[in-house]
Amino acid sequence: MNENQRRHERVNSLNLLYLCVKKNGEVVQQGMGKTLNVSESGIRLETTFPIASKETLWITLGIEDDVVDLKGKIMHSVAKDNQYEYGIEFIDIDDSSRVILTEYIKVFKKENAAPA
Repeated sequence: MNENQRRHERVNSLNLLYLCVKKNGEVVQQGMGKTLNVSESGIRLETTFPIASKETLWITLGIEDDVVDLKGKIMHSVAKDNQYEYGIEFIDIDDSSRVILTEYIKVFKKENAAPA
């Protein structure tokens, strides 16, 4: 996908996150991942384990003292050298979660800004 077609700006980030894979409401997999970039509509993450594309992901992001649980679905994936990258689209984000996510993105924009 061309960067100019994205609905929201992607911000590079390299933070750990916790994710939980659920099927029919039951946890089928849990583990850590690393965010590669994040936007208001989704996240690109890297794991050391594969995730079935039909599963619902629950991603826990932390920013300072705030933690937000976000639900997502896999839009695309790439496997390379025992690493897996996933493009995740957030679904069903409530207003309070969106506020924390927006703050999370602001922090990474500030951290990635070039010095003046």
